[in-house]
Amino acid sequence: MAFNLTRAAATIAGAGLAKATTATIRRKLVTVPARIASSARRIMLHLPEHWPWETAWTALFRHSTERPRPAPS
Repeated sequence: MAFNLTRAAATIAGAGLAKATTATIRRKLVTVPARIASSARRIMLHLPEHWPWETAWTALFRHSTERPRPAPS
């Protein structure tokens, strides 16, 4: 199951990681060098400024947290 989840995450993150190995996906998406801070009841995630996989990680995060689109009727 973990293998399937990492493959799905890599596919969602972008074409550059779609055919990457599980170790590469873990190194680039799962092991995030971030700092978590909370302020005014909000949780903030501070990523490094020039982190090379920021766009892929942000795409994966947005896809997993956005509301599902309503089904066409």
